[in-house]
Amino acid sequence: MIMSSRSKAPGGRATLRANSRLQGTNAVTFRTIRDSTGGRARARWTAILIFCLGLFATGTCLAQDRAFEQAAKLGRGINILGYDGLWEGGVDAPFRMQNLRQIRQAGFQHVRINFFAFKHMNAENKIDPAVLVRLDDVIWETIDAGLIPVLDEHDYGECQMRISACETKLVAFWEQIAARYAGKHPSLIFELLNEPGGNMPAQTWSNLAQRLLAIIRRSNPNRTVIVAAISSDDTTAIQHPQLPKDDRNIILTIHYYAPFPFTHQGAPWSPQLAALRDIRWGSDADRRKLTEDFNRIAAWGKAENRPVYLGEFSVYEAAPLADRLRYLTFVTRTAESLGWPWAYWQFDHDFALFDSVRQQWNTAVLDALMRGSTSKASPRRTKN
Repeated sequence: MIMSSRSKAPGGRATLRANSRLQGTNAVTFRTIRDSTGGRARARWTAILIFCLGLFATGTCLAQDRAFEQAAKLGRGINILGYDGLWEGGVDAPFRMQNLRQIRQAGFQHVRINFFAFKHMNAENKIDPAVLVRLDDVIWETIDAGLIPVLDEHDYGECQMRISACETKLVAFWEQIAARYAGKHPSLIFELLNEPGGNMPAQTWSNLAQRLLAIIRRSNPNRTVIVAAISSDDTTAIQHPQLPKDDRNIILTIHYYAPFPFTHQGAPWSPQLAALRDIRWGSDADRRKLTEDFNRIAAWGKAENRPVYLGEFSVYEAAPLADRLRYLTFVTRTAESLGWPWAYWQFDHDFALFDSVRQQWNTAVLDALMRGSTSKASPRRTKN
């Protein structure tokens, strides 16, 4: 089905899938130890070194601290710019750079920048220089507004359907992006790929993710990187990637849109979805199911000893308002209780939190997201 630029499914998920559902290491600064006995000082340094080496052996020193620290700083976020004409130079581009400051003032701490890079590549898979300059501007303006930028490569469609072409383009993308931002913007976080899955086997994604991480680490050894599982938007089908044990500066990510008939009722890009109406949410059974789903993902994070990031969740506008608000509050507070940062889908277009024409927030939805928020997530780290 052809969808208009303003009628995209969250995360860019394909209509076919929607229909089927209805059926770097941180630097450590040591202060100089002043000791009258040089031997005692050396002994202290030896003890510190042995301690930190032991932590490296268990995968919880420095780089792991960085991942958990970055996840805690992410806190509350929102997805932006996936379907905005800014990338093409301003045609059909409702997003304004000043919106970044409004996002920060509303209480958000980060934005997830949905970047469809493949369409801006030439035959040699080089990204259009003009588009890269626009990306530079978005990242800089994000940081200047007091927000953390998460750069999400969002070409889920090609990567779910045309695996070989995806691998080639994704490698080329991260080679260029890693080189461009090497040594710049310490708060900038890379997200390898939005919602890997579809026809891509789990082992293929594991191999590709490891290859991409190696590319990034050559020039960005301290960069925090977000990695999704196969079918990261479906907790019943999720397949965990095999990640390098010695790379601890990684955040795991999932998306959550369950139950799909509730969160997508009335969505116009699918006849089946468009026909759905008055599906409710909020019973004790509904809450138990969501809690169980989140606990299942939390167990994955605990087993990996890595933080978890809820990178997308939402409810389409056609859902009963009271249930929509109840769901959003329950999702965000449950995520925060587990120490997860989160990002709402999305700022404008469909599922919109902000009216770009009137330049004002949907205050009911904003309040549902923020009501009782703990301000920052505090990711839970396994103690070794």
